[in-house]
Amino acid sequence: MDASVKTSPAPVASRLRQARRTWLVILAVALGVAALATLAWWWLYASRYESTDDAYVAGDLVGVMSQVSGTVVSIGADETDRVQAGQELVRLDATDYRIALQDAEQQLARAVRQVHTVFANRDQLTAVVAQRRADLDRAEADLARRRGLTASGAVSAEELGHAQDAVNAARDALTAAQKNLVAGIALVGHTGVPDNPEVEAAATQVERAWLNVQRTSVRAPVSGYVARRAVQLGERIAPGTPLMAIVPLERLRVDANFKEVQLDRMRIGQPARVIADLYGRHVEYHGRVEGVGLGTGAAFALLPAQNATGNWIKVVQRVPVRITLDPKELEAHPLRVGLSTRARVDVHDSAGTQLATAPRREPVLATDAYDTDLGEIRARIAEIVRANGGG
Repeated sequence: MDASVKTSPAPVASRLRQARRTWLVILAVALGVAALATLAWWWLYASRYESTDDAYVAGDLVGVMSQVSGTVVSIGADETDRVQAGQELVRLDATDYRIALQDAEQQLARAVRQVHTVFANRDQLTAVVAQRRADLDRAEADLARRRGLTASGAVSAEELGHAQDAVNAARDALTAAQKNLVAGIALVGHTGVPDNPEVEAAATQVERAWLNVQRTSVRAPVSGYVARRAVQLGERIAPGTPLMAIVPLERLRVDANFKEVQLDRMRIGQPARVIADLYGRHVEYHGRVEGVGLGTGAAFALLPAQNATGNWIKVVQRVPVRITLDPKELEAHPLRVGLSTRARVDVHDSAGTQLATAPRREPVLATDAYDTDLGEIRARIAEIVRANGGG
């Protein structure tokens, strides 16, 4: 065979080494690019954000309860209904309370007349004291005249003794009248009929009875949506019985449970973004960290872990972080309590505090649904007082 036709092994080995070096260079460049990309991702994103998918929508469940007992005769709202603060939700039978109100008004009228009688007795006792004082003055004058005539024998000693007895009797009568007057004044004091304690106590009973009538109408403490309706028509309920709950959707928030190793740079006020599984990634909520929980979920559980007994396995704990959401975004895309979400917090700016530094200046939730205007019943009380001689 011709030697020129044979392939030399040296060029083949050289080409293999060259190809190996090329692939190694490509691999090294790829690894370097991946490392730089990873470093850039960590620097620009991973080191700046903390995220978790252990996050759920939470909110306020405002309980609706009755302040008086009674039988349910009307239900004004059902599950998922929108209600306004002050709207009637449940009505109770008010017949017994109306009768109690009438009885309290009659007791007030009776108290006004009794007090009016006491005032009249005081004036009468004042007149009696004046009369008894006049009787004493007259008896003393008669005694003085008889003493002047005793020396001349015109008045006997017996008649003089009778005059002295009349003076003593008049003095005792005056003392008794004065004590009766003091007792009468003590009953009325320095007040008039409307502000007498007896009349005011009876008026208070009228107000209480009127309030009970008003409270047979159970009203919504806040605006929101009805949930967990438990009351049924015809049911006999007691004060404090849960009837239903109201969820104000504008106050929904997210409780994100971050691992303990993620909390080092988390601060109050840091911006957060939330994605709800309900809408997916095309709807993003913006909020802020309102506060970091003061204990892990395991610490506040009904049956906390007992790590001091038995075999122990370390488990990374999670701490709830409360994130408030933008009310306008909640209005545009309503959420529901308990929905799953994913939360991401920008922890780049860690200049804030982890705990609140001052007490809250305003209440978290407040209602004026239970503030009843007493003007109507007080006008009625004044009318009763005037009608029975106390005006």
